[in-house]
Amino acid sequence: ASRSDSVDQPCMPLAGGASPETSPSPSTAKCSQKKREASCQAAWQRRKEREALRRQKEEEKEKKRALAKMLKAQRPGECKKYITVVLDQVLLQVEGGGQILSALQAANYSCVVESQAVPCSITWRRKTVSSQMEQGDEWTEEKNVLVLLRLEEFLSMEAQGCSEGLETLNSYADRVMEKMPGKILALAVVEVEKYFRAQSKKRLRQAAASVSQEEEQGKKGKKRVKDSGLETTRMDMEEALVDLQLGKQVQVSFFESWEELGEFATMFTKAVAEAPYKRARENPMFSFCLEEKWCRGVKVDRSGKGLFEVWKRQIEQFNRVSPEMAEAIVTAYPSPQLLNQAYSRCSSEQERENMLANIPVHRGDGVTATSRRIGPEVSRRIYVQMTSHDPDLYLDFTG
Repeated sequence: ASRSDSVDQPCMPLAGGASPETSPSPSTAKCSQKKREASCQAAWQRRKEREALRRQKEEEKEKKRALAKMLKAQRPGECKKYITVVLDQVLLQVEGGGQILSALQAANYSCVVESQAVPCSITWRRKTVSSQMEQGDEWTEEKNVLVLLRLEEFLSMEAQGCSEGLETLNSYADRVMEKMPGKILALAVVEVEKYFRAQSKKRLRQAAASVSQEEEQGKKGKKRVKDSGLETTRMDMEEALVDLQLGKQVQVSFFESWEELGEFATMFTKAVAEAPYKRARENPMFSFCLEEKWCRGVKVDRSGKGLFEVWKRQIEQFNRVSPEMAEAIVTAYPSPQLLNQAYSRCSSEQERENMLANIPVHRGDGVTATSRRIGPEVSRRIYVQMTSHDPDLYLDFTG
């Protein structure tokens, strides 16, 4: 009977504190399985989060590398590696055109020869480095175009002036901009001075001939010069260029030789290559941050170097305080804390207001040197500024 009772009641404790060897109940096993599943799920979730965090860090590193590469590509010296000069085929067939190509290649610029919409033109392409990882590098056309205008064509266009139905400088500029919309046009002409020197010698020879020959022969000579159609004066040329620049915003550059034009093309290419870098420097990150040399901030390193100059600049902000006056004040009190400590040692309000009044201010050197004092007005304004808690206080009208 005792044996059957123990079988019917397995959970009843036995005498002497012993417990039977029994298997866990189904509810306990189910609970343990849920815990294991929850633990596995939590571990998997943590592993997933770590993997996502790792991928995020890798993406951030890639973005930083791409951004650093893009910024590096804009720097002077590096940007020339990403610019390609495109020369028209006709340009190389012109006398001296090969010297332009040689000058560009000597400066280590990449050059290609292609047929372009405007003969004798030079354009530029830039390999843009994207700051986004997904986007690859691509080529973009720069807005500038430099066109070589041969001397004969230039003189003929200038001589036409505003004639209707004939090619003039203004109509030529319009035609170029129609073929290359959105471009900034610049013209180059070679050997203009050589032409003027030849014209001057020609006039001297005609004057000498008119003295020794008959008057009728002199008249024929004048008629012959007039019929040439290419003779022009410097004044005529300057008027035409001013009209072209004001009316069409087209700049014309003259060169003595083809070597000079080659050097100009090289400098022009350098300016085009460095344009994004210079634009980025001219546009500050914050509108209130002044980057001009005369008003930019003072650099302060971790050791505190530069704080003295900051303190001096702060004093210079006061109305009617010259750099010499600020220098005298900060020399006597090298920091704002030292100035406040000096104020605290004064026994009265009036003494504090006049504490800086007798500081000497020296200007100039030698016989032109002068000396004066800070004065009570500036001393009072600096004291009020250093001790007042009113942000709207107007220093010039306190008293």
